[in-house]
Amino acid sequence: MKALTEQDIRSSFVNCSKGEAKRLPLPRDFEELPWDDLDFLGWRDLSAPGRSYIVTEHEGRTAGISLRFPSQQRGFLHRSMCSLCLTTHPGSGVSLMTARKTGPAGRDGNSVGLYMCTDLACSLYVRGRKKVDSGARFKESLTTEEQIARTVDNLHAFVTKLFS
Repeated sequence: MKALTEQDIRSSFVNCSKGEAKRLPLPRDFEELPWDDLDFLGWRDLSAPGRSYIVTEHEGRTAGISLRFPSQQRGFLHRSMCSLCLTTHPGSGVSLMTARKTGPAGRDGNSVGLYMCTDLACSLYVRGRKKVDSGARFKESLTTEEQIARTVDNLHAFVTKLFS
């Protein structure tokens, strides 16, 4: 992913107001992000439990998406799989993230959801730069590049649903 500025990020949001985008916090480590290892920028809002954000390239432009997820914790023995990167996590490591659709559908309350890594570090899991707590990724026959492409395709399909 190409490096973005704060203004690039704030002006990219497609499913929240300009005021909301102006007030949202950027990732704490924004200045040190490993842009070359990211397929999308994802972070949790530590000041608002249950809120996260994703910024990605979509159809030639930068698209920011405001997400919500339940704050309830699952039991440690429960395991779930992320629909983007196919990483399994114990407990609350995967959450159903929902995003309000764009335009009139979003104003009417319509949303789209997808199970994602709660920490939104899919790019780092696929590349082996981050390890899963108390577990591991399944060994796949796909190359890392093919896994990255699959993750990007899965995210693209999710974002496309926001606009339909």
